[in-house]
Amino acid sequence: MSLHLVGETIDPKRAHLRAQAGELIQLVRGVYVDQHGDIEATVLGHAVRIARYLYPTAYLSSASSVLLGPTPDGRLFISGRRNQRTRLRTLEIVQNEAPPHPSTAPAIVGDDLGELRVDVSSVRQRFLEAFRLRSEHASAITEPLRAEMAARLVEEYGSPQAAADAVWALARENGWYREGEGAERYLTARRGVDKAPVNRAALDLLVAWHGEPLGRLVHDGFEWRWKPGRKSGPPLIRQTAPGKLPAFIESLLPEGWLAQVLHMRDEREALRRGRRYMSNIAVVESRAELDTLPTDILQAELSGFLEDGRFTGRYAGPGRGEIEETFEQNLARLFERAETPRLSGVQIKAPMCLTPEGMLVPAVDQPFTHILKPAGTAGFETLPAVEWLCLQLGHAAGFEVPSAALIDMPDGMPPALVVERFDIRRGPQDTRMLALEDFCSILDLPTSAKYDGTIERMARGLRPLSTDPAADTEILFRRALFAWLIADGDMHLKNLALLKVAAPGSRRFEAVRFAPLYDAVTTRVFPGLAGDRMALKLNGKDDRLTAQDFLALARTIDLPTARAQTAIGEVTSRLEDVAPTLVLPAFAGGTDAARLAEQKVNAIVLERARSFASAPRR
Repeated sequence: MSLHLVGETIDPKRAHLRAQAGELIQLVRGVYVDQHGDIEATVLGHAVRIARYLYPTAYLSSASSVLLGPTPDGRLFISGRRNQRTRLRTLEIVQNEAPPHPSTAPAIVGDDLGELRVDVSSVRQRFLEAFRLRSEHASAITEPLRAEMAARLVEEYGSPQAAADAVWALARENGWYREGEGAERYLTARRGVDKAPVNRAALDLLVAWHGEPLGRLVHDGFEWRWKPGRKSGPPLIRQTAPGKLPAFIESLLPEGWLAQVLHMRDEREALRRGRRYMSNIAVVESRAELDTLPTDILQAELSGFLEDGRFTGRYAGPGRGEIEETFEQNLARLFERAETPRLSGVQIKAPMCLTPEGMLVPAVDQPFTHILKPAGTAGFETLPAVEWLCLQLGHAAGFEVPSAALIDMPDGMPPALVVERFDIRRGPQDTRMLALEDFCSILDLPTSAKYDGTIERMARGLRPLSTDPAADTEILFRRALFAWLIADGDMHLKNLALLKVAAPGSRRFEAVRFAPLYDAVTTRVFPGLAGDRMALKLNGKDDRLTAQDFLALARTIDLPTARAQTAIGEVTSRLEDVAPTLVLPAFAGGTDAARLAEQKVNAIVLERARSFASAPRR
């Protein structure tokens, strides 16, 4: 048996003991799967049973009432007491609030645990559901499915008008008047006689992943619609809020300094003017345009042009004038904001390509393989150096860290930081499909809400998606601890992500794991940020955190106390060992500002690590 439901197929004590022994993996409370089984297949194959277990009073609705299972992109639609959603790996259970007087019918669904009887929306109700306004349930009902339901109703009631009258009776009972009007027009209108006028402001964009089309993103002048392709691979993009841009796509768009520099008025303009994005995503108008874009594949490893933290290749990117003008414009806007200044969106980032010959060139017509982070002004000149120090601290603390180096810049500018992308293929022989999904997208939040989450909420979103939830929960715990110990006040939801990997042609991800460390910075060393707090709260706090706060966090996110104590001991002792000896490369640490920043970082880390190391733990 690959699926285990507490109280139905296994008792609570046995489930807990087997999970502690590593035999079972807990997806959500009460739902376990075998550690060594095909978890994705198990979840999708038992989707209806899991939904009935979690929501016993709900019924299948929308497309799922026809399919008696999830849609091809892994969504199972139900209706019940409230609006909510639950993600378990590639399965997403989407529940909306049921009407006051639903019309349902019994159905039988079978899986390898046997048959179960479930209620589903009747034909009349599911047809009305297809016309709900701004509803994800409605958008899941495709035009062929809608036409099939209309034909079924006409066959049952004898004529289009009689079918419309029957549907209207249910619509009036539930106050679904707009839905009734839409259903009646569909059933009785003469179709194909008049050609609808064309809105020239409408967009119809092709979205591709690693050069393979995923689907089309359509904006009709009023709202967005995501239309996944039939063979679109794993469910990477989901439109969870009808009419809104999918969260995964929104997370790719320029924000902060880049949005201002590019004068992007809205997301429509951003997508219309852009082509290439992180996570190997391209957004174009046609397949022909897609074929002209370079593929982001690593051309040369940064480690081959690195010596003692210094880039030894040749820089051929933008100079002082091209960088400073935009940065000064952005700083002016930054300090006009009423809220406490953050570094997110402040640091300019330039897409670069490292060639096999060691040339670092702008990734305009070249693969985008590396990210250049130049220094700023007005006290932010040492930002690249501080980030380099924090990456070294992260490596010492035991995290996976991308290859990075400090680089000499032209025109007397301070050193910049170049970082190797870890979300792209490593060479021509690498056929993996990779995507990086940040926690704004995972938690289905807009980019503007990147400071609104908590570590506890992240853990709830992480556990059902990770292919190793126990290990990734501990990594999240360690990352939060590390952020506090290095005084990183900008570890927000977009600076934490999951790295997803699929095989070519696969319809599911083979690995979904916590991404390597990136954008880690000791913010307290910069002007105006000496009292900077944690970007995300834990245990209800964002400052003056203690070891006890982290042990409380561990209990909340189901991380065993012994493992939490071990993590605290390991991270603090490693940082305490490395902080006194960590120095910048000689060429980057020669100025007073660089030496002062280095001293401040080391002092903060050493003080906080020692305070945790000496604190009693219970």
